[in-house]
Amino acid sequence: MSERNLWIAAGLRTPFTKVDGALAGRDAISMSVPVAQTMAESLGDDTPDLFVWGAVAPNLTYSNIAREIWLDAGLAPEVPSFSTVMACSTSMAAALEAAGQLGTGGRQLALVGGVESMSRVQLGLTQGLSDWLRRLAQARSPEDRLKRLTDISLREVGLYIPSVKNRVTNKSMGEHCEEMAQEWEIAREDQDKIAYDSHMNAVRARNEGFFDDLIITVDGVSQDAFPRETTSLEKLAKLRPAFDRESGKGTITAGNASPLTDGAAGLWVADDAGIERVPSDVPRVKLLDWEFGSVDIHTEGLLMAPAYALPRMLARNELRYEDIGLFEIHEAFAAQVLCNIAAFNSKAFLTEKAGVSFDLGEFPMDRINPNGGSVSVGHPFGATGARILSQAAKELADMPSGTRAVVSICADGGLGTVALLEAP
Repeated sequence: MSERNLWIAAGLRTPFTKVDGALAGRDAISMSVPVAQTMAESLGDDTPDLFVWGAVAPNLTYSNIAREIWLDAGLAPEVPSFSTVMACSTSMAAALEAAGQLGTGGRQLALVGGVESMSRVQLGLTQGLSDWLRRLAQARSPEDRLKRLTDISLREVGLYIPSVKNRVTNKSMGEHCEEMAQEWEIAREDQDKIAYDSHMNAVRARNEGFFDDLIITVDGVSQDAFPRETTSLEKLAKLRPAFDRESGKGTITAGNASPLTDGAAGLWVADDAGIERVPSDVPRVKLLDWEFGSVDIHTEGLLMAPAYALPRMLARNELRYEDIGLFEIHEAFAAQVLCNIAAFNSKAFLTEKAGVSFDLGEFPMDRINPNGGSVSVGHPFGATGARILSQAAKELADMPSGTRAVVSICADGGLGTVALLEAP
C-alpha cells in the first residue's frame, strides 16, 4: 500500500452489555467519553493528531458525534475530529480512513473507534408530521396558524421507529441472511456449532484474562454480558427460528445470531513515528493492505461483500489461505460466516464472480475467532470494527514475527471491509 509502515495498535472498550442492561443509562456520547479519555490520557502529555468515531443509529441532537465526544471528554480542542458511518463496518472504516490521512499535515497518530447505544435509540416523527410542524412554526399570523392546524391528514401523524432493516428491500438483516443460508445450503447444525465455539472461545479467553487489558470498567461493569459458559449444542438446537418461522426452513435463531448490544470501542492507527508515541506495552501490528467491498443486493446476498473483497486482497498479495495464521471474521450471524466461507472455497464463485484466478487453497476453519466473535462477545454496530481489530492486534502480536492475519466485516447495504495485518 505504501513505502512507509502503517500500524494498528490495540485500543480499549467498554464492556459489551445487553440492551436495557448495565449501560442503558448512557447515550452514545457518554458511553464513548471514558474510552476516548482513557486512551488519550495513556499518552501522558502527548495527544493524538486525529480523532475519527462513528455510530450507526442517528440522533437529532448532533451531526458530528466524534466532535461531541472529543469536547465532552475535555481533550485538546485543536485535534481534528470527524464522524463516519458504514453500518457494521463503521469503526473499521474509521481506522482505514485515518490510515489514509496519516502523513498529511504532519499527522502520525489517530485515535479511532465507534459506539452504539441501542438502549437509547431516538424515535422520530414521520416525514409528513415533521413537515407540518415546521410549516406551523413558520406561520406569521394567527390566521396562518389556524390554517396550518387543519393542513394535515391523520395518516401523516405518527412516529418513526428505527429498525434493523435495509431501507431498499425493507427486509431485516436476519431475513436477508436466511435467504443467503438457503441459497448456500447452510445447515442449522453447522450454524449452531459456530455459535457454540464462539461462546466457548470467549469464555476461555475471559477466564484466562485475555480481555483484561482491552476492557475498561464503566458504571461498575468490567465484563461482557453475553458469553455463556453453560450453553451447549443441545440447548442451541432447541431454539426456534427468529426470522423465518413459517416456512419450516428457518435456521437463524437468537442463539446463532449476534445480540443487540450497547458498547463503545477505540483503536490506535499510526505510522512509524506515531507508533512510537503509543505506550510500549500496547500490542501493535503492521497494517499491510485493505479493501472496501460492495455487491448488488438485488442479485447477491446482502452480507456477501467479504466473499469478493477478501479473496481479491489475498490474490494481489499472492497469499493463500494457508499463509494466514489468524482470521477474525465478524459473526453478524453464524450463517453469514458460513456463507462467505462457502464462497471462499468455491472455485466457480471465485473465478466467475469475484474474478480471482489465483489458487487460494482450502479455507482453514480452525483459525477463526480463537477468542470469540460477535455472537458471544456482542455487536454494538458502530463499535464492532474497533473491537475486532483490537482483538486481532493482541492475538497476532503474540504470534511469530511475519505471521499474517485477516480481519473481515460484512455490513448492511451489500458492503464490507477486509484488512491484512502482520506481526512485527
